[in-house]
Amino acid sequence: MKTYLACLAVLGLLAGGAVRLLGQARGKSVTISGEIVDTACYIGHDSKGAAHAKCATMCAKAGIPLALLDSRSGLLYLPVSLDHKNPNERLLPFVEKKVQVTGTVLEKAGMRGIVIRQIAEAR
Repeated sequence: MKTYLACLAVLGLLAGGAVRLLGQARGKSVTISGEIVDTACYIGHDSKGAAHAKCATMCAKAGIPLALLDSRSGLLYLPVSLDHKNPNERLLPFVEKKVQVTGTVLEKAGMRGIVIRQIAEAR
């Protein structure tokens, strides 16, 4: 019985480790300075910046994805959530603000995503 319980405990630890590994993003770790924009207005009619913050916030709350616009390259990164949470909730305080983001970049099928580890308003 003790051997059986010990085996179950080991299997539980291995399974927990596998779940944690699967939840980690595999990609390039980066720090990007940019701006949080709502994708509909930015892509649709190039709207961004402080004057657009109220509209972008309403769009984000309605479900329009927010994204990180890299100020250096002009590339757009879609936040990816590996914990099944809406990434817009974490980004709402930074809508249409300059930020510095540290995370892992993932690329697939012509899209760029970023798993955000840290985000802070840029100074």
